[in-house]
Amino acid sequence: MSNQPEPRETYSEAIEDFLKAVYLLQQEHDRVQTSTLADALSITAPSTTEMAKKLARAKLVSHEPYRGIRLTPAGERIALEIVRHHRLIELFLVEALGFGWDEVHDEAERLEHAMSDRLAERIAEYLGDPHFDPHGDPIPSPEGDVHELELTPLSEWPLETPGVVTRLLNQAPDLLRYLSEKGLTLGAEVKVIRRDPFEGPVTLRIGGVEQAISPHVARYVLLAESSG
Repeated sequence: MSNQPEPRETYSEAIEDFLKAVYLLQQEHDRVQTSTLADALSITAPSTTEMAKKLARAKLVSHEPYRGIRLTPAGERIALEIVRHHRLIELFLVEALGFGWDEVHDEAERLEHAMSDRLAERIAEYLGDPHFDPHGDPIPSPEGDVHELELTPLSEWPLETPGVVTRLLNQAPDLLRYLSEKGLTLGAEVKVIRRDPFEGPVTLRIGGVEQAISPHVARYVLLAESSG
């Protein structure tokens, strides 16, 4: 008898993208509204509703009109697999091929659907079975476990307390380049020196240099306590 795992059921890229988007949006909302999901996927609200109904019939999501959409355990398994592929690809491109952290998202979007589980495991083994991608997002395990950390937005970090940049919530390439220019890369130690009132700038000290960023940008930068 073969020891090879049973081939998993395959789904279209549109279905996988839909389930992944619901999973990511569920990190902020218990149930995802159709309009929010339509914006995230750049499709119309009627198309979103039709897909939700289709996936509800397949028992991959639960869909209640006016209450929103939520993944079922079966839908979550598929979403976590695609998220795992995406984040492993991003890390591989950075660590093995020298891509910048601002260059990898679109490449991973194109490759995540084509990656087999076998290739994903070989890449994970090559990278040392990592828990986090280049932006600090957790990489789900093959079993679907997610290693979440207790982190605090830079906008709420206490003054004059060392913190370490650990995760970026917004990964738009232009924002990542801006953060790199400011020295706000993963692992950088930061102190908040001052917050100006009325949505004024947040002044930081990074590597002995003072920098100022907007409170809006500061909300995307998550910090952990410094071990030093």
